[in-house]
Amino acid sequence: MSSEQSGTLLIDPRSVSGISRRDFLKLGAGIIAASLLPKSLLAQTEENACGPVIGVARGDTTLLVRAATDLIGGIGQYVGNGETVVIKPNISFAANRECGATTSAGIARQVVELCLEAGAAKVIIVDYPLADAKMCIEQSGIEEALVDKKKVSLLMLSQERQFAEQEVPNGFELKTVSVAKVVLQADKLINLPTAKSHSATGISLGLKNLMGLIWERSSMHQMDLHRAIAELATVIRPNLTIVDATRVLTSGGPGGPGKTVELNTVVCGTDVVAVDSYTVGLTEWYNKSFTGRNVKYLAAAAELGLGEIDTDKMTIRETEV
Repeated sequence: MSSEQSGTLLIDPRSVSGISRRDFLKLGAGIIAASLLPKSLLAQTEENACGPVIGVARGDTTLLVRAATDLIGGIGQYVGNGETVVIKPNISFAANRECGATTSAGIARQVVELCLEAGAAKVIIVDYPLADAKMCIEQSGIEEALVDKKKVSLLMLSQERQFAEQEVPNGFELKTVSVAKVVLQADKLINLPTAKSHSATGISLGLKNLMGLIWERSSMHQMDLHRAIAELATVIRPNLTIVDATRVLTSGGPGGPGKTVELNTVVCGTDVVAVDSYTVGLTEWYNKSFTGRNVKYLAAAAELGLGEIDTDKMTIRETEV
């Protein structure tokens, strides 16, 4: 691996002119794509759909990503022929993959395969690990997702020159932020977090996962972290967020060990705030139940108008596989 490649809820666990990719799809795309769904899934029609559309698949973990993305129109609604796609999993810890501290390699592989099926010319799996990169790769098993060595690559960020400074319009905590160049240059960004607890933010989901695409993430812990995470989302805007909730680390995060709950679930959508907010309600955290409004960074993001936080204002499409 070359040097270029090697390179955190308003839950307290103790009690935009940013980047716009040229083909960024608006939230309505998932609703429009409902016409492509099987008739059995059209009980919720375009007429009675409200707010962002969330796809939720449960069951056979080898089928979850296709099943969930089909509920919001299929991966082809978000990835185009000949495009370069960056996939951002959470593989930042050299942790036991069974505990849920890292994105499942099998889930990542499914995302990669669907992108290639949709015609992507290049797929780059990217993260900025907190632990030794080689150990993170080995422990996460992420190389399983490198299904086509000519089209699929793995980039573990490690050097400041791999990032480029971007302004944060109207930022209060963040004035500028250095974003991974590979993200700035890509056609599409797919956010692929694992659902887990976190010592600094209570819960780590899609919005929190974006911190792994910036150089100065450590400095965010010296400010209002929750507000900073929300402001970061004004600059880095994923085209699609797919949450791996197959194994959820509900305590002891971000690196584990802790209590792990097997949900065998994937949640996806274009509105990262909505996807995160829905996912919060899938299970208890620290043996307590929460909603998206209990998550400080989600509340801050909703206040900034970055997405829907109330699940009763979303269209939830669910399937069992």
